[in-house]
Amino acid sequence: MADTIVLTVPVFSTLCNEAFKLRRAVFVAEQNVPADEEFDALDLTAHHVVAVAGGEVCGTLRIIHANEHVKIGRVAVGKAWRGHGVASAMLTYAMNEHRSARENRFYLTAQSDKIALYERFGFAAFGDEFPDGGIPHLAMKNY
Repeated sequence: MADTIVLTVPVFSTLCNEAFKLRRAVFVAEQNVPADEEFDALDLTAHHVVAVAGGEVCGTLRIIHANEHVKIGRVAVGKAWRGHGVASAMLTYAMNEHRSARENRFYLTAQSDKIALYERFGFAAFGDEFPDGGIPHLAMKNY
């Protein structure tokens, strides 16, 4: 696989729009998340991270600075790029870039079958499983 570059992009920039397209492909088309739940007002103020490889956006996530923690969300990797470390590269980048924002306190809600990925980054699940977009999730924190 080609080298992967991870960077933060402005909302509605060309790369961010490609990231939104990828999110729709993964969450709406592939996982049947309702389209009106996938994109929300938080996207307007979030920090958008993209992974680019082979000239295309192959992964994305968003960062929201909440009051008590940094929330990582909307982690999506294109089908052809899964299993090649794209999500790990984005998480490493995002956590390094935003570590000082909320005293190194991170939070996310993970699809239940993706828990192991986040555990490798020091996240621990807590609470009961709940549906989000029709998919089982667990809340996880790293602090």
